[in-house]
Amino acid sequence: MAGTLIIGASQAGVQLAAELRDLGYDEPITLVGEESHRPYQRPPLSKRWLKSELVPGDVILRTREWFDSQDIELVSSDRVSWIHRDAGADDGVGTAGGVGTAITQGGRRFEFDRLALTTGSSVRRLTVPGTDFHAVHYLRDGDDAIRLEHALHDPANRRLVVIGGGFIGLEIAAVARTMDKEVTVLEAGSRLVGRVVSEETSAFYLGAHQRRGTHVVLDAQITRIVGSPADAAGRRSHVIGVELADGTLVPADLVVIGIGVVPRTELALQLGLRVEGGIVVDEHARTSDGMTVAAGDCTVMPNPYPLGIQGPTRIESVNNALEQAKVAAATLVGEPRSYRSVPWFWSDQADLKLQIAGLSSGFDQVVVRGMPADERFTVLYYREGRLIAADCINQPAEFLAIRGALGKGLTIPAAVAADTTIPLKQLVTEPIAV
Repeated sequence: MAGTLIIGASQAGVQLAAELRDLGYDEPITLVGEESHRPYQRPPLSKRWLKSELVPGDVILRTREWFDSQDIELVSSDRVSWIHRDAGADDGVGTAGGVGTAITQGGRRFEFDRLALTTGSSVRRLTVPGTDFHAVHYLRDGDDAIRLEHALHDPANRRLVVIGGGFIGLEIAAVARTMDKEVTVLEAGSRLVGRVVSEETSAFYLGAHQRRGTHVVLDAQITRIVGSPADAAGRRSHVIGVELADGTLVPADLVVIGIGVVPRTELALQLGLRVEGGIVVDEHARTSDGMTVAAGDCTVMPNPYPLGIQGPTRIESVNNALEQAKVAAATLVGEPRSYRSVPWFWSDQADLKLQIAGLSSGFDQVVVRGMPADERFTVLYYREGRLIAADCINQPAEFLAIRGALGKGLTIPAAVAADTTIPLKQLVTEPIAV
């Protein structure tokens, strides 16, 4: 009885294992992760962890006792490097499947008859000279966070340059400013978080970070990271600054690169699965072979949001990892259900909490509710007169009202949405048929 192998001890991987047990699956489950740490939450790494406000136990997803009680074998500090599946046998869930074998870098061998890929993503690397300096950091995993935490608390590192004006970069910048660092954010685009939010929200965050003392450079074209001359042994350990295409040298003692992530698809490619910007899955989290499932950041799926633009979609969020993992587990036990959900996200940047409900792709109208100058407002996105998403800045009650409305297929008329004299939840209504 080979059981289920889950590759990737991520949020999605742990949730998938837990859901299998909740669904009554009683065969062996093995969860393999390459990190030495027990599975943990990633979002706090760019926020409270860097400020030394957390200890490892605060971010651990499940205790060792839980894994033991659920009879789930957790394998840490090892990476699956080779995988093969015999497509000629029966996988036990009523589809053409087959037993398989996975081998790790450490030489361990795992047999399986059901397989889940929750391999997540890795950081996108900046391809300019100088990224190999000792003081250049990325932030994706626990070890990255530990190294960056130590560097930020080093009094010698006074000047921080963050390359990338997305959520991770801005969260790190906000933490550094609370530590009284001199911070510069270099963003290649024309606005902050431009891929995700409207011009109104981008403009607010630009002003908010500038008011808090962060210097922001937009349309920044980076040519290299500059360091001190090499010592006699050829070592280059000290960063001096970041050079821009116009010749400007932005001084730095410490550099953090946050320019996005890349889905980890190596094992999917070994298995011959369809990969197009991520592991392609259907609404049941099934891959192209019809028997393997995948969930989380590594996947591209049909848009699970009924009000979203239909087509291949990739969502990087904790909520997506959890919900898609539940669907994947149901598929593995032969009870497939469709993945439908209202995506939501959050970002804490100092005292600014951004909560996003829905997906704003394809919006044709924006309504701003409240005053951005007060740092408490909501941006509502509409398409053809119907509410499809919202950015809520320090407005948790409005976020909950909007998320609830979207989940029920309701809307908030654009004509009255800006009226702050009426609680937002009282404006929720049925959409008008067109």
